[in-house]
Amino acid sequence: MNKKIMIVDDEADTIYLVRSILEAEGFEVVGAGSGAECLERLDIEKPDAILLDRMMPGMDGWETFHKIEKELPDVPVSILSAKGQKFDQMLGLNVLNANDYITKPFNNTEFMERIKSLVGEA
Repeated sequence: MNKKIMIVDDEADTIYLVRSILEAEGFEVVGAGSGAECLERLDIEKPDAILLDRMMPGMDGWETFHKIEKELPDVPVSILSAKGQKFDQMLGLNVLNANDYITKPFNNTEFMERIKSLVGEA
């Protein structure tokens, strides 16, 4: 059975790009355009992992992350953000305790290695 990844990003182009990369590798992909949409769909979709944008209008990635953790504490979450400064990565990994922090733009090969590791396929 294919692993299901939820991509949460307010940029439709990012969802489309990530979806095409992941689907080409055999993953099932669902997109959510906001933190609120992500939270509404968690019970229905039951993702194996979540890729979460940090900067979104309304509920940002930090707030969304905390709510995901309460609802599905065993689902790994990777921050997927254009904010690539070391400080931002340290916040994501050491304060939020996200499973990974991937910066945009990314190298497709490295991206796939990190996704496979996130879902336990590495």
